[in-house]
Amino acid sequence: MAGFHPFRGVRYAGDATGPSLDPVICPPYDVISSDDRAALVARDDHNAVRLEVPDSYGGAAALLREWLDTGVLAADGEPSFYAYRMQFADEDGQARSTTGVLGALDLPEPGTAGEVLPHEHTTPKDRADRLDLLRATRTNLSPVWMLTAAPLSRFAPVEARAPDASAVDRDGVVHELWRLDDPATVAAIRDAVAAAGPVLVADGHHRFEVANAYRAEVEGDAATGATGAGRLLTFLVELADDQVAVRAIHRLLSGLPEGFDLVGALSEHFDVTPTTPPDGTILTRMDEVGALALLTRDGTWLLRPTASTLAAAGHDLDSSRLDVAVDALRAAGVAHELTFQHGWDLVAAAVDKGQAQAGVLLRPATVAQIADVGRGGKRMPPKTTFFHPKLATGMVFRSLDLG
Repeated sequence: MAGFHPFRGVRYAGDATGPSLDPVICPPYDVISSDDRAALVARDDHNAVRLEVPDSYGGAAALLREWLDTGVLAADGEPSFYAYRMQFADEDGQARSTTGVLGALDLPEPGTAGEVLPHEHTTPKDRADRLDLLRATRTNLSPVWMLTAAPLSRFAPVEARAPDASAVDRDGVVHELWRLDDPATVAAIRDAVAAAGPVLVADGHHRFEVANAYRAEVEGDAATGATGAGRLLTFLVELADDQVAVRAIHRLLSGLPEGFDLVGALSEHFDVTPTTPPDGTILTRMDEVGALALLTRDGTWLLRPTASTLAAAGHDLDSSRLDVAVDALRAAGVAHELTFQHGWDLVAAAVDKGQAQAGVLLRPATVAQIADVGRGGKRMPPKTTFFHPKLATGMVFRSLDLG
């Protein structure tokens, strides 16, 4: 059974921030650019980005202590779950919402898969960064998003009372938080999650792996203490299409040799068809013919995987299909750099500005594919899934020292 527990949330105090958390929330670290960080710091000196993407790890720890000492942040008196709802518009402009519960999830026992199933590979650089931050602050600053069969949205009092905290982020997403400390509700949530079986990591694989690594480091260390390190701040959402919106994370290619025929190289793995320049219809065009899309300054092409590429791909996913072609470039000694970018428009802009030689647009994984991969014990390539919207950092923190 997946153990899911209430915790004493550390939250911004109303006297310090006012009725809205708009000025102090930030996105998770992996979607914050240097320009984004500067803008968030300029918005409010207490913005959570100063903890999430700090000047230094020690500086983050000192700032966290200062904000607690001066009353900017305060811990709730009793352990609670926290209902959390995000209201947003999807890529078609339709109103959507995602509602789940924030709590402290038991980490699997060392050396076992336990009741938590990852679905995506991670990268060493991000793991090292998050581990150093956790060592310094001993705080889960941003939650990991996981999926469960439990219908947790029914525990959110979204119609019964106003939220205890709310904010609107830079993309217009409304974030709302309700504290749930009624003993009957707490027990019902714990029982529902336990009865639902394994949970699946949706967004936050690096933070999940880092939490496991840190727990192993401090276990049995009398000086540091492992209090709270066996659990992780987790946002649990029902695994259902109406609760989960998944977008693709696209690829940018740079560092290719001057004059390299990328279209020709990709033609060995895809049926390449010219198409009109990227606009709001590009994702629909890709879906209609079952293709990826290549963007360069010289043109735009739809890439339909060949039978051999489909057979060689590790998963029924565009990220795995593109990996077949990228692996071939690597094997041939073709210099290149692959980076990740969400948003087809941001990919097109990067290519147009010369920040990348090419962009490859991918179609998103489905909720069913994510569940199948996780339950099968396999992993997708890194940066395959982009769960939308992103949870806001700053709605509630979890201190390991408070359990």
